[in-house]
Amino acid sequence: MAVFSSVSSSLLLTFFLLFGLSVAREILVGGKTDAWRVPASESGALNQWAERSRFQVGDFLVWKYDGGKDSVLQVSREEYVNCSISNPIKVYSDGTTKVKLDRPGPFYFISGAKGHCEKGQKLVVVVLTPRGRSSGIVSSPAPAPAPSLAEFDGPAVAPTSSANALHGGIVMVALVAMWGIFM
Repeated sequence: MAVFSSVSSSLLLTFFLLFGLSVAREILVGGKTDAWRVPASESGALNQWAERSRFQVGDFLVWKYDGGKDSVLQVSREEYVNCSISNPIKVYSDGTTKVKLDRPGPFYFISGAKGHCEKGQKLVVVVLTPRGRSSGIVSSPAPAPAPSLAEFDGPAVAPTSSANALHGGIVMVALVAMWGIFM
């Protein structure tokens, strides 16, 4: 009976390790609640934060701000570059905005408060393509090149394999543990 309990516990742990890593994350923009504001300096720019972060399809960006004084506009690349608030893709003004990153590629956001975008209150996040999936109709064995700054005025985020390496390592540990239980 103790062997059955140990095996079922190991299988349950393995299940959570394997599938828990693929759960969508909620990412607080800038890493803190008051980050959606005109930056005090260039070092406080949100795009520098975004360059250090990795965003996956299915993740959510979360903004916390005073909805009576500001808003978040999802815009096109051109509107982002020009800080144009006249034709946004989506407007959020509730003070707690949550946007699902539902596709790979760049997402552009600017402040809806007049003059804030021009002072640096804007953000580009680049969402990575999930490994093993193709974002186009025809799949290619070679990965697509990372977007360049010429394509958009935002952070260049290079794909990383550390998450996949971690996932592979956990799978190996789980398999070795299961092998040890049954042998």
